[in-house]
Amino acid sequence: MPGRPMSHEIADLDTRAIRAEFPALADGRAYLDAAAGTQTPESVISAIAGAYRQGLSNTDGFFPASQHANSLIAECRQAVADLVGGDPQGVVMGPSMTSLTYKFSQLLASEWSPGDEIVISRLEHDGNFRPWVQAAARAGATVRVAEVDLATGELPVDQYEHLVGPRTRLVAVTAASNVLGTRPDVSGITAIAHAEGALTYVDGVHATPHMLVDVQNLGADFYVTSAYKWCGPHVAALVASPALLDRFRPEKLLPASDEVPDRFQLGTPPLADYAGVTAAVDHLAGLSGPSSGSRRQRIIRAMAAVEASEERLFKVLLDALSEIPGITVFGRAVRRAPTAYFTVAGHSPDEVASRLAAQGVNVWSGDNYAYEITEALGLEPQGAVRAGLAHYNDHPDVDRLISGLQEL
Repeated sequence: MPGRPMSHEIADLDTRAIRAEFPALADGRAYLDAAAGTQTPESVISAIAGAYRQGLSNTDGFFPASQHANSLIAECRQAVADLVGGDPQGVVMGPSMTSLTYKFSQLLASEWSPGDEIVISRLEHDGNFRPWVQAAARAGATVRVAEVDLATGELPVDQYEHLVGPRTRLVAVTAASNVLGTRPDVSGITAIAHAEGALTYVDGVHATPHMLVDVQNLGADFYVTSAYKWCGPHVAALVASPALLDRFRPEKLLPASDEVPDRFQLGTPPLADYAGVTAAVDHLAGLSGPSSGSRRQRIIRAMAAVEASEERLFKVLLDALSEIPGITVFGRAVRRAPTAYFTVAGHSPDEVASRLAAQGVNVWSGDNYAYEITEALGLEPQGAVRAGLAHYNDHPDVDRLISGLQEL
């Protein structure tokens, strides 16, 4: 990906030192549930607690506690912008990716008319599928769905040449599947969309923890990410250009700010959590060890190290799964986030997850809100088992998972 250092420049992660930063990991369990949310390092916990310990009041006052609040918001937006290569004045914070997507689906759909079209993919988390389907229905717009190659989990780009046309108003696509791990060619898809004048909305929730993100290179007019997927608190962010955001007028209270991006954030924000977001980005920036340069430059180096480290450990996991009789792994995309989605013959996904939990291994079962692709794969209503890596996972975590599966 553009901006990624050459392979000989990629530092190795010091996984032992990284794990020591996470208090939760001291319980001895194998946390392979990161695809649903990561654990939290001490630096993030301290930042949130510190924000409360210092005087903290509502925003835009003349006294220090209020100015502290303003600083937390500005620092949070700058940190998110550094993480994904965006503009801090185009960072809209919200409680979750789903809530942000519902908000912006309503705003974008206000410009749609009967006969307009939107394109979404079967690969999506339902948070980047259902809001657009519902908004299109209200506007009388047509929904076109890009299909997944079920044998490989790939999302072929060439189909978009036929799906996108002059009446397409929006193309929504994930940067990484939260179950199959597939990382589609987002820049290729968005280029086709932009050639027809359509806007693009990219779900980066599952991608951001595992790869270097550059919203410009991706061609994302809107990019959404959730901080709790990359070691932060349970808040989310939408990133767009300030000029594009200025085009939309959300409903809001009369005295509330009309400035971008403030006009999109209703009520008093979770200020201490914003301190945690900044600390989480700083945690990621420091993963490759002490280094110089801007935070964005450190993010570039660190995420290259994260991606390389996770790829190596994920290969160990996939190779081990392939040797266990009765296990079927879904998805074989060339570019994948480190997420394995599989079934075990003779055992329901819930049974597998429960048995592993009893052995100190945390995994998920079910459709994990990726309803469209699990239904297409014939896995509904039970779904499958999901094991996902984060940068703090190590070989013993994988070994415990494999041992538990072998016992089944």
